[in-house]
Amino acid sequence: MLFMFCIETDKLTHVYFPGTPLETVALRDIDLAVNRGEFLALVGAAGSGKSTLVLHFNGLLLPTSGRVNVLGRDVTDPKHRKELWRRVGVVFQFPERQIFNATVFEDVAFGPRNMGLGEPAVAERVEEALETVGLPREAGRADPSTLSGGTRRRVAIAGVLAMRPEILILDEPGAGLEPGAKKDILNKIKQVQAGGGTTVILITHDLEDAATYADRVAVLRRGKLLRAGNLREVFSCVGLLEEAGLEPPRAVELARRLARAGVNLPELPLTLEEATRVVGRMLASARGKPGGGVLC
Repeated sequence: MLFMFCIETDKLTHVYFPGTPLETVALRDIDLAVNRGEFLALVGAAGSGKSTLVLHFNGLLLPTSGRVNVLGRDVTDPKHRKELWRRVGVVFQFPERQIFNATVFEDVAFGPRNMGLGEPAVAERVEEALETVGLPREAGRADPSTLSGGTRRRVAIAGVLAMRPEILILDEPGAGLEPGAKKDILNKIKQVQAGGGTTVILITHDLEDAATYADRVAVLRRGKLLRAGNLREVFSCVGLLEEAGLEPPRAVELARRLARAGVNLPELPLTLEEATRVVGRMLASARGKPGGGVLC
């Protein structure tokens, strides 16, 4: 069956410890649709409900009220929920801490074997996944405990990719990594999404990452969805980002400061590379008058 959305929520509300002194409303009336094959950034400060939200997408959590539809069916359907572990891959924060096998190959092979694949197919999946995250085939023989933190992170991500999930969820995959390793991992994930139609949901508080890799963005604050939509539309509302406790991307902040100085860019740049091109075109256009504002 073909469907435009791979995930839809309708007034999703989740309450932890209901009816007790510890009762906490983690999500309230979330209406969100995730397009099949897109790269969605789910952004918000700590405690905004990002991780709680995505745990509904693979059935680890069920709504207290409201509805969650994933890959065409409601997650409250027990038969469907049993299938989601292989169709929705989740890479939690610091996934390298969950590596438990003696070799890289055995760890990456764990998921495909549990899917019932034969050894030739498992080996193919492992090799493909290692290549995708930038590791050579020979890395399969390595003891994970001897590898660097960044390499172990790649191994953990490969273990999820080896299952070829239709939806890939990553919770701060660059946390604790040096900038080069973080950029390389996110570039690999972007290639997975662009090349195979995999839906990617990136949980992050870093809007630089969202601006660089995502197609759309959803902003959460204290369990409520403030806005979801096109990157430029959302990032142009700097007040919205401040309400969510988020720092705008550097290029957006640059456009904001230029606007205060009376220089309105013709379009809102999302990255510093885009900002360089936009400003360069302005300087080369025979000193044309500034266009209308791009920030709200």
